[in-house]
Amino acid sequence: MAYTVTPTPAGPVGSQYCVCKVELSICGQNLLDRDVTSKSDPFCVLFMEVNGKWVELDRTETAVNNLNPAFAKKFIIDYHFEEVQKLKFALFDQDKSSTQLYEHDFLGEFSCTLGTIVSSKKITRALLLGNGKPAGKGMITIAAQELSDNRVITLSMAGRKLDKKDLFGKSDPFLEFYKPGDDGKWMLVHRTEVIKYTLDPVWKPFTVPLVSLCDGDMEKLIKVVCYDYDSDGGHDFIGEFQTSVARLCEAQDASPLELECINPKKQKKKKNYKNSGIIIVKSCKITRDFSFLDYILGGCQLMFTVGIDFTASNGNPQEPSSLHYINPLGTNEYLSAIWAVGQIIQDYDSDKMFPALGFGAQLPPDWKVSHEFAINFNPRNPFCSGVEGIVQAYSACLPHIRFYGPTNFSPIINHVARFAAQATQQETASQYFILLIITDGVISDMDETRHAVVQASKLPMSIIIVGVGNADFAAMEFLDGDSRVLHSHTGEEAVRDIVQFVPFRNFRNVPKETLAKAVLAELPQQVVQYFKHQNLPPINSEPA
Repeated sequence: MAYTVTPTPAGPVGSQYCVCKVELSICGQNLLDRDVTSKSDPFCVLFMEVNGKWVELDRTETAVNNLNPAFAKKFIIDYHFEEVQKLKFALFDQDKSSTQLYEHDFLGEFSCTLGTIVSSKKITRALLLGNGKPAGKGMITIAAQELSDNRVITLSMAGRKLDKKDLFGKSDPFLEFYKPGDDGKWMLVHRTEVIKYTLDPVWKPFTVPLVSLCDGDMEKLIKVVCYDYDSDGGHDFIGEFQTSVARLCEAQDASPLELECINPKKQKKKKNYKNSGIIIVKSCKITRDFSFLDYILGGCQLMFTVGIDFTASNGNPQEPSSLHYINPLGTNEYLSAIWAVGQIIQDYDSDKMFPALGFGAQLPPDWKVSHEFAINFNPRNPFCSGVEGIVQAYSACLPHIRFYGPTNFSPIINHVARFAAQATQQETASQYFILLIITDGVISDMDETRHAVVQASKLPMSIIIVGVGNADFAAMEFLDGDSRVLHSHTGEEAVRDIVQFVPFRNFRNVPKETLAKAVLAELPQQVVQYFKHQNLPPINSEPA
């Protein structure tokens, strides 16, 4: 691939599903010495692959006379879980002031996906020359960190003896919270609900991001204003005070914080004015609202299993009309789906060993129907090495099985659920299971499948179903709980939506990356939702 050099850093590359920004820190070790009289003066250039070409995103500063540089300049990249983001880190020895890279001596490079870096948090790898040989003993270390303040503040507020503002009744108080804007004016951050007919209101607890309330600065002044609600919008001012989050944090459940609500006009007019009531901070808690990337950087592994439909409705794999027919290009819709999903998820599994199971076929030697068999015919070790291993095992098993039926999903769902249930015993956010089922048609065991999905919704597990061919996939849409909550045949509700269904036919004439985006778009949210529901923080998380 050719280098495409853009002198200014390119804008964010990727889709609308961006989870967050990642900061990459770069260090070099034992770099090649290209200077005769002194040591190399290295700098690092970051490239991203866009449409088959390497596009320069950014450069570090130059480290003068240093073969073991730690660069101060960080690379900041938009992170997209559902895309393969290929990166290249190239090191050069600065010889001239030119921005053209060919003017500088090449010290080596390293390529990988952003997924590989974030799933390891920190990697050290050998640098390679253009011919693929090692660049001496040169190494590069890349460390990833999420760039976001994920702290949230939960406040529980009340009032006591607030000023009476209504002629024929008590006040209808509510609070507004403000922070200083860049223009020096107060900017509204949050408004509580209105509590009717009382001078002693108790508002519902509320949660806002700490960044929203005070830009993440606990010492920054914030303003709290109390109003009496009027339906015509002309709310009456009761009083206000200024404080900081650090001060609010002094409130504990046992000892609430009391702040005087002051009306400056009344204060000026009346000599004996004390206040217009008391605002009580009953409790103030700061916690972390963890993201998908927090869990991945914390060491959570995504455990990937494939389930493949070998029922007779797929057609004879020897004939071009069959959905299992491997065309002269070496692919079919089953293989396309395996590649699209697998090549993304494999970055998040350290050993890259994936169980691949089949269902709906008769197996040698006794030709009994199986709805849960290892496609490598090794039931004790159904693992395939990487996506390539799944593809090889799939191609190798086709001539040795007889396509049959029926189309039963529940055995494979229950198979993965057993492993997910074992993972829950660790009581840490260390593993999340993903089952990709590729099928050509109507589910035969719908009641059992619904029951299996509802039970699996309580586990660290998600199910992706890709429908191949042109069959009626109404039952699959039913399992995908985007529009309604899924119930089992006994009436039990799914705890959360864990099924994502897409028909492959919608993606036949679009770039292969589009399928991956569609099927994986909901996964980060499902992972976070499960671990939050279980009150499990990322393994290596810091307290708020």
